[in-house]
Amino acid sequence: MLASQESERLTVGDIVAVLRDRAFALLVVLLGLPNCLPMPPPIPLVCGLVLLVIAIQIVAGMSAPWLPRRLLNQSIARATVEKAVNRAVPLLRRLERWSRPRLSVFDGAVGMRGMGVLILALALALIVAPPFFGQIPLGLAVSLIGLGLVERDGFVVLIGLLIGGVGVGISIGFVYTLFASLMGAFAWLSQAIPGLGL
Repeated sequence: MLASQESERLTVGDIVAVLRDRAFALLVVLLGLPNCLPMPPPIPLVCGLVLLVIAIQIVAGMSAPWLPRRLLNQSIARATVEKAVNRAVPLLRRLERWSRPRLSVFDGAVGMRGMGVLILALALALIVAPPFFGQIPLGLAVSLIGLGLVERDGFVVLIGLLIGGVGVGISIGFVYTLFASLMGAFAWLSQAIPGLGL
């Protein structure tokens, strides 16, 4: 278990080793949990990159997760992981007691691959989410989707997708605003400095 690890930082490899026999769904939950709270960079970026790799494997129909060594060696402060998990797990446990198998549209191979496509979209949004607070809807969405897949509860998955839609919208707005600001700055510089050619 992660609790037995003595180092001050936990690598992605440590986490995957614990979940290796529990397939993709619990890994999806775990990647969402740290982002349910305000977190500094690069935590959302690392979680988003790992989730992206996981989503691609779900789409490809792989039976067990595989991660490249470079991602496995990425680390997160142990205290940060423990803080996120300790705050989020009680809520998820209450939800787990309420959850039950229903709306099993995601049970089959085709449904899981479709789910992989949706998780991939959430992963991309997480990678470009606004710092500190912008990833929270995406973290909640990913955690709910993973829990719904663990419990085979399509209703929980749908709630996660609805929340994820809000998170994706926030990320798109952030990227658009950033891009528009950069283009505006380039336009101003090109006018202020003749011959700059921006």
